[in-house]
Amino acid sequence: MKKNKLLYILLVFLVVVNGFFLFNYLGKPNFKRPSGKQDGFIARELNFDEIQKQKFEALKAAHFKRIEVVLDEERKLKDDLFDRISNETINTFQIDSITNQIGKLAKLKDLETFNHFRDIQNICNESQKNQFEQILRHALHGKGKNGQGPPSNRGREGDMPPPPPKH
Repeated sequence: MKKNKLLYILLVFLVVVNGFFLFNYLGKPNFKRPSGKQDGFIARELNFDEIQKQKFEALKAAHFKRIEVVLDEERKLKDDLFDRISNETINTFQIDSITNQIGKLAKLKDLETFNHFRDIQNICNESQKNQFEQILRHALHGKGKNGQGPPSNRGREGDMPPPPPKH
């Protein structure tokens, strides 16, 4: 029983800390969502023709609509969770239920993003598909502009060096 209590306390602490950071960075009224520069980067790097660009823009618009619905629901659940922070007693069943729902939304966001990238890949020709795979691989490993990102794991199988800088 002591182990469970410690886990619940740790869970609540982590949720509070995450909520604090989400509120400070995402909850501010002047927060701006990404402007799509990454997506412009993809279309530019893959050298999309006009038809591909139109399909890409339609995919992007539909993706952001679907993601926005998930983000709104996640925000509501997190508000509901943190509204309970000052309660005298905490109903761990309700907390578990809400955090499970938030977890399901995280899964839904990941699946939506995965499907979005699959849809983009489907409008690529064969040479673009190879380049798109490299772009995704670099993005997943956190290598952004100027090669910044987490420490390198060079030497591990499947790792690729970042592309050379463009001048």
